[in-house]
Amino acid sequence: MFKGIKLRAAIAAVVTIVGFIYLVPSLNLRLPSLWTEYLPTERIHLGLDLQGGMHLVLEVDTKKALEGVIERMVHDLKETMMENKVRFRDVVRKEDAITLELRDNASRLLLEKILADEFPGLGIAASEVREGREFLSLKMNERQVGEVKKNAVAQSLETIRNRVDQFGISEPEIIPEGEERIIVQLPGVKDPERAKNLIGKTALLEFKLVNDEHPLQDALMGNVPEGSVVTKGYTVDRERGRKTETTYLLKDKTLLTGDALEGARMEISDRLGFPHVSLKFNAQGARDFERITGENIKKRLAIVLDGMVHSAPVIEDRIAGGRAVITGSFTDAEASDLAIVLRAGALPAPVNILEERTVGPSLGKDSIERGIWSIILGGLLVVLFMIFYYRLSGVIANAALMINIVLILGILAAFKATLTLPGIAGIVLVIGMAVDANVLILERVREELRLGRPPRSAIEAGYAKAFRTILDSNITTLIAALFLFQFGTGPVKGFAVTLSVGIVASMFTAVFITRIVYDFFVWNRQVRTISI
Repeated sequence: MFKGIKLRAAIAAVVTIVGFIYLVPSLNLRLPSLWTEYLPTERIHLGLDLQGGMHLVLEVDTKKALEGVIERMVHDLKETMMENKVRFRDVVRKEDAITLELRDNASRLLLEKILADEFPGLGIAASEVREGREFLSLKMNERQVGEVKKNAVAQSLETIRNRVDQFGISEPEIIPEGEERIIVQLPGVKDPERAKNLIGKTALLEFKLVNDEHPLQDALMGNVPEGSVVTKGYTVDRERGRKTETTYLLKDKTLLTGDALEGARMEISDRLGFPHVSLKFNAQGARDFERITGENIKKRLAIVLDGMVHSAPVIEDRIAGGRAVITGSFTDAEASDLAIVLRAGALPAPVNILEERTVGPSLGKDSIERGIWSIILGGLLVVLFMIFYYRLSGVIANAALMINIVLILGILAAFKATLTLPGIAGIVLVIGMAVDANVLILERVREELRLGRPPRSAIEAGYAKAFRTILDSNITTLIAALFLFQFGTGPVKGFAVTLSVGIVASMFTAVFITRIVYDFFVWNRQVRTISI
């Protein structure tokens, strides 16, 4: 039996030491080089309410995403109909529908076959015959529309997460809310405006030819040639580092998009020292870029980002190697952020900021101080009560409580969990629950002693009878905490994390560690009374 006590004591000691080792880096101590080389250095991450930072509620414009998908369908449908020699004209998008005109009934049959084979989500919603011609309206079915909107939110979520990760913010929280909203929490962010621009930029990159065959002035007066579009942009004076707003007449056809990118990074120009963004295309994109530049030598190729022309250089020769450059009057931060959003990919639709809250670091510091004081004062009152009411047994219970706190914080650090203000409330609650378990055990032991049982039998019976009650209450609380973690968001999750960890730690300290101490003192010893 004594060997069993030593084994249990060794297990308890190892667990406590490991928990303390993981806790030490969070104590703001200067760690020796030997520690940083071989032992954990991860600190407990602080949530937005403790560290300060930004809270955003974003709404994905799923209507725009749907319009974009339909616009691409128009292009694909045109090409497919031309390949199958369908006689048609005027295939255009009108809001969420595609309208077109067919020349004869044979064309209608061919179109129906094309829709069934290659566009299963698209169907004929309405048709009208006028002067021997059939005018059709095509619409996507409800299931397909729902899939498009759902995918737009999921892709936006992933794109924003990639951008934030590359921006270097530790422990961000990016989660969906409802059908079209995304919550973004960025603890410790020091430049809120830069973070908003990084997250909200659509970053749709397109390469289009400049229409130099038609006068720009005619287009500005309303005479826009078919297949062209007037687009705003700017020109850059590199010597002075200034940019001037201007207008371009571009051909509407997009020759290449950001989907063909493999990488993007900020670089500094060798000659003038201005930052620019260097682009690298993937294998297919490199081949397309080489073909496009080879077919359009001496023409201007506009680089369009989110509908704004950043530059429109003249193609002097075929460009092989799959590389291009976006120039402009960038700061280092602007060029770096642009490279981040291009690497992370474009958002499938614009996102609108519905709610914005910024928590200052001073408020976070006050929250930490108040939280720590609540733990200290609550713990101190519990400690004094236990010593006063249960004497030496209360001291044992208090020692287990201290180990419990060390284990909770050590586990949070080990699993890189985020500590929030509700999380601190969870720790305070766990302190009370841990003491409650000890109270149940000690009261059971008291009852057994009143019945005249010797100390060893009283302890065995007390732990055996109290264990079932403690287990039942802790398991039900743990189940509730797991549901809070699964379905809650933000502060609720922070509370659930510390509550779950605390329940496991309190069971270990209240039932396992305290029993070791009592067994050590009463086993094979002539102890007639217990200070309880």
